Amino acid sequence: MVRSKSKGPVIQRRDQVDGITTDQRLLDSRGATDWVHTDTWRVLRIQAEFVEGFGALAELGPAVAVFGSARTPADHPAYALGQRLGAELARAGFAVITGGGPGAMEAANRGASEADGVSVGLGIELPWESGLNEWADIGVNFRYFFARKTMFVKYSQGFAVLPGGFGTLDELFEALTLVQTQKVTRFPIVLIGSDYWAGLLGWLRDVALADGKINQADLDMLQLTDDVDEAVRLMVEARAAR
Repeated sequence: MVRSKSKGPVIQRRDQVDGITTDQRLLDSRGATDWVHTDTWRVLRIQAEFVEGFGALAELGPAVAVFGSARTPADHPAYALGQRLGAELARAGFAVITGGGPGAMEAANRGASEADGVSVGLGIELPWESGLNEWADIGVNFRYFFARKTMFVKYSQGFAVLPGGFGTLDELFEALTLVQTQKVTRFPIVLIGSDYWAGLLGWLRDVALADGKINQADLDMLQLTDDVDEAVRLMVEARAAR
């Protein structure tokens, strides 16, 4: 397999693949102070990412973001679950937005595309991923996480969360925080897979809630199901309410 990496709109392959991400370069203040003189130019690149994202998604229509692990293999039950979720969301009239990577993201994009829906991938520059999966029919590659995250929140009417790791948890808790602090209009956040998510919900209830670190209303923002149809119904009901 040819070693490759997406860096925004740029593709690097073989010995042209660098060992650092753009976010890392932006946030790393160690070493030489040359970065002081280049941050103004980075602002223009950041601006360009917002312009490209807004331009690509402005006419998307109702959409649901689906998150989940890039490490989910194609023969795993969670992959089939994601594929069915993407298809049912598309049949309900939603565009499906994922992080554009492999695993659960690919599954949701594939389900939406095969159901003749709108399948969107918002990729990010990472050291170990090589661009958007083949089922993302509209794709935008980002250098900066914060620009990409803005697109998820701005253009999604709900979040459906499949089993995943740190990246999935990051998106999940960011969405919860934005709703909790009224930075965004409340929208459904649905966890799919009770066996996987029960431990997290138990900790939030028995530790964070019991210790007064969150309120019951905060915990109630999360809805748990194993049923794809129920997850889609929650999104449809939220769309009607809006």
